[in-house]
Amino acid sequence: MNFDFSDDQKLLKEQVRKFLADKCPTKVVRRVLDGNEAFADEVWKGLVELGVPATGIPEAYGGLGLSPLELCVIAEEIGRAAAPVPFDSSVILATEAVKLAGSEAQKKKWLSELAEGKAIGTLAITEGSQPPRPRNIRTTFGGGKLNGRKVPVIDGDAATFAIVLANTGGQGDRAVSLVLVDLAQTSVKKRRVETIDPARKHAELSFDGASAELLGAEGEGWRLLERLYDAAAIYFAFAQVGGAEAAMWMARDYALQRQAFGRAIGSYQAIKHKLADCYVKLELARSNAYYGAMMLTDGGADLPLAAAAARIAATEAYDFASKENIQTHGGIGFTWEADTQFHYRRARVMALSLGGPMAWKDKLVTRLEQKNAA
Repeated sequence: MNFDFSDDQKLLKEQVRKFLADKCPTKVVRRVLDGNEAFADEVWKGLVELGVPATGIPEAYGGLGLSPLELCVIAEEIGRAAAPVPFDSSVILATEAVKLAGSEAQKKKWLSELAEGKAIGTLAITEGSQPPRPRNIRTTFGGGKLNGRKVPVIDGDAATFAIVLANTGGQGDRAVSLVLVDLAQTSVKKRRVETIDPARKHAELSFDGASAELLGAEGEGWRLLERLYDAAAIYFAFAQVGGAEAAMWMARDYALQRQAFGRAIGSYQAIKHKLADCYVKLELARSNAYYGAMMLTDGGADLPLAAAAARIAATEAYDFASKENIQTHGGIGFTWEADTQFHYRRARVMALSLGGPMAWKDKLVTRLEQKNAA
């Protein structure tokens, strides 16, 4: 069985990597990290010109109609560069949500605008520190009006529209629905909030009778969100693999350059073992991501299981590599001037973006039990 990517997909990967190396060096990441801009606008416009937002959108709605594999290789390069652009929020979460549950009218309007880069979407699920379970959702939707608050919302202050998880009055898991809301309304307020990664800006969105419409059937919000998260977990895993690899090579390069007691620190066992552990975790994450990509592309029955495994392995690999990169750099790795922070910050934010590691470990155990019982 061939798990490798095709020559065309490898060429796409190479083109995106070259573009990001040229247009999104570390000084661009630092500029967004230190500044107030929502994202690196020139990098995002360049990605739009390359057709990145249109990659997974069907041709009928103005997209390129490519497979999930193309989006996977792009995600890996976005993660490798720690690019400060709304890729995960708009190209993955919002676009996939509209594709999954949108009506024909919603698809025609929003997918075409997403493909052309005229719109940026985001997903608004959490409401503060409480885990986003149906019983905890206080944002309400009824009579075409949305009321409540979502925080933190990634790219919330830059987004054109949001997919919101709202309470629609049902029972249990059927108490919530997905709602699409245009954010260009006076009844929508945006307020930027601080997170651990200032290069990926977050906001609080407040809705006071905002006009909105259901995305999918009423009461199906939680089921749709689970399906969306399974697909997104694969794409996120590739981004995390790219970031973990970049952090590992950053540590390796520094270890070969830095001298201590007349030798490169990379010649000492303590450093060698750190880098070897990074590599082992990285390859485990990569193999799980590849299997998940195959399940996602083929619509395999093991997709939920593969998604959980990929999510866990990639999160652990990125977290470990980003920390060991800082440790390898020693004291300088903890300073604001060091670029080691880029991947550490991104790893922490991505670890929580689709629910924390423990939630995914619980999913993996549950899904393994279900498969064994079948």
